[in-house]
Amino acid sequence: MAVVGGGSTAIDAARTAMRLGAAEVNLVYRRTREEMPAQPLEVEEAEQEGLKLHLLVNPIRIVGNGRVEGLELVRQSLGEFDESARRRPQPIANSEFVLPVDIVLAAIGQSSDVACVEKCGVECNRNTTVKVDNKLVTARAGVFAAGDVVLGPATIIEAVAQGNNVAQTVDTYLRTGEPLSKESWLAYDKVPLTYKMEDYAEATRAEMPVQDPVVRRSNWREVELGFSEDACREECKRCLRCDLEEKESAKP
Repeated sequence: MAVVGGGSTAIDAARTAMRLGAAEVNLVYRRTREEMPAQPLEVEEAEQEGLKLHLLVNPIRIVGNGRVEGLELVRQSLGEFDESARRRPQPIANSEFVLPVDIVLAAIGQSSDVACVEKCGVECNRNTTVKVDNKLVTARAGVFAAGDVVLGPATIIEAVAQGNNVAQTVDTYLRTGEPLSKESWLAYDKVPLTYKMEDYAEATRAEMPVQDPVVRRSNWREVELGFSEDACREECKRCLRCDLEEKESAKP
C-alpha cells in the first residue's frame, strides 16, 4: 500500500497499516526528508519497522482496472520558496513511473469542520481556523473558541494552555458579563529550585528505551517504554538548561 503525505498523520497511518498486517507500506512525499512536518524520531522509528520512503515524488493518478494496481508518480525538483518558507516542488518532465500498490491512503493536510459554526455568525479564516480576539471571543458575542480550531495543527501543550486561558475568560464572562483579556490571564507561580542548574551544564539527553522494531510492529503497546523515576527527574533538571547552547553560540 501507499500513504501519501509527510506529516504526523501520514506516519501514524503508515505505522498502523504495518500493525494491521500490510505486507509492504510505502510513504510518498513531494519534498525532502528534512522538510517533512512529521517528527524526525517518528519517521526514523517507522523506517526501523519497515516503512519505505519515496521522497521528491508526487502522485498523478491511481492506476488499475476495477481495482487499485499502482500509483503513478512524477519526480520533483525544489524551486523557489513558498508561503510556508519551504521550496516549492516542481515536476520534472518525463520522469513519471508507477509504484505497484493495491491500496492508496491520502493523509495530506488537516482542516477544521466549521460548517456548523459559520451558520451561527462565527467567522473563520481561509485555513478553516476560527477567528478570535485577544479574549478568545469569536465574532459572535458569548461564543468562545480555543485549541487547534484556533491555532491550526499544533501541539497538545499549546491546546491545553489555550484551554486554561479560555476557561478563565469564560468564567469571568459568566460572573461579570465581560470576558477576561489576555493581559489578565493568570500566570503559574514559579517553583524555587532545590539544586544548582550549573551542575547540569554538561548533562546529555537521556536515551528513551523503546521496544525492538520487529516486536513492536506486531503489537499495539506503547513504542516508548518510559523513563525510570530517577531518569525522569534528572531529565527534568537538565531540561531547564535549554538556554546553554544559544548562549554559548552567541559568544564572540
